Amino acid sequence: MARESLFVCKIDELPVGSRKIVSFGGQTIGVFNVHGRIYALNNRCPHRAGALCEGPITGTSLPTDRFEYIYGRDGCILRCAWHGWEFEIESGTCLGDPRFRAKMYDVVVQANEIFVEM
Repeated sequence: MARESLFVCKIDELPVGSRKIVSFGGQTIGVFNVHGRIYALNNRCPHRAGALCEGPITGTSLPTDRFEYIYGRDGCILRCAWHGWEFEIESGTCLGDPRFRAKMYDVVVQANEIFVEM
């Protein structure tokens, strides 16, 4: 079965820390630039089917053995706008419950253009 490539944008149109949401075949996909690496996730939260990719791009609290709050991973976490579930943009894994994963798509950057493999 042949895979289709969906053109997203030119690489310079997706600066570090930004996202672009594109439609293809009745679904929407969020494409993210995380510290210079490009990732694509289905815009459907596996928790309750909310528009995951429209939520804030953030960091999260890091584990510590002391009574302190340490914020880290800035720009690497996507928080679902519906219920606040946090997902790693790089892997799609839910931080609160790793049994849940956002669907990921392969990304190809070729001649300064970003494509998502469908």
